[in-house]
Formats: sequence, C-alpha cells, structure tokens
Amino acid sequence: MHLAQALVDRLEKISADSIWAHRASGIRAALVKILARENPASGAEPAGARLREYLAVGFEILENAAGQIPGDDET
Repeated sequence: MHLAQALVDRLEKISADSIWAHRASGIRAALVKILARENPASGAEPAGARLREYLAVGFEILENAAGQIPGDDET
C-alpha cells in the first residue's frame, strides 16, 4: 500500500501540459479509490489483481511523462 501511495503522489506531480496528465489522473483516481477501500476500517475485500495492474500502468505513465522532460542538452 505504501508503493501505491507513493505512486499516487508522483502521478500528481505530472505537469498538466503533459500529454500523459489525463491518463495519470484516471489511474491516480483508481488508486486512491483502492487505497480508501483497503483501509482496515472499510471492511472491503482486497483488490490485489487490479492494484497490480494499476501500479504497472501508473509506472508506465510516469516513465513516459519523464521522457518528455527536456534534458540539459535540450534546454
């Protein structure tokens, strides 16, 4: 769950100017929803398979968004 929260925090930092911002928003919302349900007080069933899928997609989005950041040689 800590990894999911860290990913949510990173996805939140993707610039709105990025073409990946919209997808990041959707994955971030899905992760937040799962995190809320995984709260022990909620009593909901674990969402293991979906969580792994969302984590994989979230990291892919981060990787692609990071590829858009200009390097020192491009600025």
